[in-house]
Amino acid sequence: METIIKVNNLQKEFQKDYAIKDVSLEIKKGEIFGFLGPSGSGKTTTIKILTAQLTPTSGDVKVFNQDISGFKSPEARKRFGILTDNSGLYSRLTIKENLLLYSRLYNLKENSVKLALDFVNLYEERNKRVSVLSKGMKQRVMLARTILHQPELLFLDEPTSALDPVNKYHIYEGLRRLNEMGTTIFLTTHDMTEADTLCNRIAFLNKGKICAIGTPKELKQQFADDSLTVELKNGHQEIISKGTEDANKMYEWMQGNLIERVWTNEPSLGEIFVQVTGRELV
Repeated sequence: METIIKVNNLQKEFQKDYAIKDVSLEIKKGEIFGFLGPSGSGKTTTIKILTAQLTPTSGDVKVFNQDISGFKSPEARKRFGILTDNSGLYSRLTIKENLLLYSRLYNLKENSVKLALDFVNLYEERNKRVSVLSKGMKQRVMLARTILHQPELLFLDEPTSALDPVNKYHIYEGLRRLNEMGTTIFLTTHDMTEADTLCNRIAFLNKGKICAIGTPKELKQQFADDSLTVELKNGHQEIISKGTEDANKMYEWMQGNLIERVWTNEPSLGEIFVQVTGRELV
């Protein structure tokens, strides 16, 4: 499968302080890749390097098999979309007017605005001025602007941080549809549930370094303790291991039809992050 992003030994230094110390990764076409870590771990810096907004101190970075130095031209930028915490919206214009302005920059058809607003569940609000919008609504407008030209590669920096659960769900469904249409997505977040819901693979970033990488399932299996929790029909729960004594217990409960349900004790992504870094996700 085609490699869309390839990073080797990436470093970025700001006044003798390393925001990125040593990052290497590959992202394949069609992936939703989660870049997870707390505030200040280097997630946004990495996106800015991958989108040619920042120059790395050292390391090799290729996007679409090209050096990122060539990504400053308008033609190259049409291939990807970026959502960061910088608004870039015109507060005196309406939602629709903002998106029409960007659609003209990309020479898009006018119906592209409706498609983008449907994606973020804002079409009915299209004539509201940006100045009166809530933070969550502004974030949805920025996301609509980001996907307006249906980019091949989408960089999303904390895309749902200000959204309520209903609109988060709507955005998740939209991102899955985009991905099914062929868009590769690079997603930074500190929301472990979001990463587990959306991402094919994830990397944990801590203090500028990747400390674990894999699919959510692989990471949970890697850090699981192989125990099971058994809930009996009387409401009692017991944690059992693979030993002979616990196997005999399990057999007795099954013989007596005493078991209500059984589940593995896989850790959550948040628990894994704390385990490998010693830090909380804040």
